Amino acid sequence: MADPNLADFHGRLRRIDKIRRKGGGFEAEGTLGRSHFAQSSRRRFPILGPILVVALAVTGLKAVIHARIGSDLYAARVTELQAGAGIDKAGAFIMHPDPITLYLSRKLRRALR
Repeated sequence: MADPNLADFHGRLRRIDKIRRKGGGFEAEGTLGRSHFAQSSRRRFPILGPILVVALAVTGLKAVIHARIGSDLYAARVTELQAGAGIDKAGAFIMHPDPITLYLSRKLRRALR
């Protein structure tokens, strides 16, 4: 026959091991111990960062093209895209020069001279 106190003792040891595996333990109040770093940091909108990177890349690409070929030829090519159908119109919408693109294009033209 097993001792009931021994079973209770082993149960407490299992609970302590489970807590430690999850990152808990005996830490001083107010310190950054293992449990702080073991927690996963989830952001609210994890897609926001990649969307921002893509938007910056597209704006930078538009600025480089605008600075390289000039605003007259750039406007003509965007107009050609607007005359197209389907995906061409979407490309025209994306490639339309916005104020940020024009500003960056001016800065690049000065840097290239």
